[in-house]
Amino acid sequence: MITINTIKINFRGGIISPGDLYNILVAAGKIGIVQVRFGLRQQLLIEADEPGIRQLAAELDLLGIPYENNLDDYPNVVSSYPAEEVFITNTWLSEGVYKDIFDLMDYRPRLKINVSDSNQSFTPLLTGNINWVASPSSQHFWHLFIRFPKTNVIYEWKELVYTNDVARMSRQVESIIFQHPDMFIDNPEVNGEFLYALAKEDTYITKPVEQPLKLPVFNLPYYEGLNRYNDKYWLGIYRRDELFAVNFLKEVCLLCLQTKIGQLCSSPWKTIMIKGIEEKDKQLWTSLLARYQVNVRHAANELNFQVEDNSSDGLALKKYLVNYLSKDDMRTFGICIGIKTRRKTEVFSSILVRRRPLFRIGSLELLHVYDILCAKDFNPNERTGFVFSKGNLKLVLKEQLHRAILSFYSHQLKQIETPVVKPKKEISKAKKKEYLHQCKHCLSIYDPLTGEPDNNIAAGTSFDDLPSTYNCSLCEASKEDFQKIEKSALELIAENTG
Repeated sequence: MITINTIKINFRGGIISPGDLYNILVAAGKIGIVQVRFGLRQQLLIEADEPGIRQLAAELDLLGIPYENNLDDYPNVVSSYPAEEVFITNTWLSEGVYKDIFDLMDYRPRLKINVSDSNQSFTPLLTGNINWVASPSSQHFWHLFIRFPKTNVIYEWKELVYTNDVARMSRQVESIIFQHPDMFIDNPEVNGEFLYALAKEDTYITKPVEQPLKLPVFNLPYYEGLNRYNDKYWLGIYRRDELFAVNFLKEVCLLCLQTKIGQLCSSPWKTIMIKGIEEKDKQLWTSLLARYQVNVRHAANELNFQVEDNSSDGLALKKYLVNYLSKDDMRTFGICIGIKTRRKTEVFSSILVRRRPLFRIGSLELLHVYDILCAKDFNPNERTGFVFSKGNLKLVLKEQLHRAILSFYSHQLKQIETPVVKPKKEISKAKKKEYLHQCKHCLSIYDPLTGEPDNNIAAGTSFDDLPSTYNCSLCEASKEDFQKIEKSALELIAENTG
């Protein structure tokens, strides 16, 4: 039996150097690899048999390219950089800021790190363990969400962290978590405040979080095709079977170098994106797509799916469901449908189709059934949700998915319906107390607003400023015979005797 291994190469933040990718593809071609994949966490995945993998590993070592063979000890740093300028505008988070953060990460993270703009949903915000989300209101400051390893527990950091400290704090938080695995890993009772206290022992530039970050509503843009933005074009390439021909990708790299495009991107949708295509070079890219017969106009209800990496069963199930959705021309706009067929995998989704066996004998699985789970408010960035239906046979799975999709749109309609506005009760504001002085003999009032012009006392003269020789203008009682009384009490007396 031939054992197939998988080499995984991380592209930090999804940014790929055309020169590096070309060299990797040449090395893969030497062992007869004709197709490669891209992964959910913006990596390159290369499958080969044992002898081929050994030769490829040796080539990658010569190139100085870090990789893992059948391991996931160093999950990639995921970022929303591929969407920058294309799907994200009016933000302080620029290309330079992303790259500054990545340059400061002078280590290989062992925890999943996400670096995302808050003004987008193209890339997931909270699928990492250390999740940085750019503050929408404070430039160069970041919200931090910790999702503790092997749990769904999320802790929102109490402070915003400055851009230049993102990499250093990520390293410190990771170090603390691995130093105390019993406290922070696979512990549903984990205490985020304790992690916060330990991390505070170091000094960072921070500011208090004034209010919790509101996660954006999920809205998946159409992420393929040759599209105009500003005065340039971007090209998104999706493959239905997730397989990219090595020869095609090599020509993509060479065309990038020829047209002075210094990078291409891998997205969390297992696609590649080329940004910064000049008008004069547009025809070169169109010709390349035509030469390799690469289709870039798939139906939206196909692009809305997320499937585990290297999952032939997941792809087969996706195809089965996409055919049903396409046949009935079913709307899936705004929904991310995830496919999960293996344990210990994670898929970004609004609606998750999860396959599980009724019986398991060692590694053998028997009689599969399907559960449909929905994220809270159908927002895939939320970590909790509910089971929509459970234990479905494949025969009824399509109809159950249809019902879940209708439930999403029903929820969406409820969110946009005009709420009934109840009239607000007027709340009288407490008035500042005002005082006058009254003669206790004849009940005459001294009012500082008017003073006593006949006695040469100007308006605005307070009772305390009156001379000690002041006498009541009516009965000539002394100043000491006046008592302080609240003005509102005098008004009430007047109303009752009027």
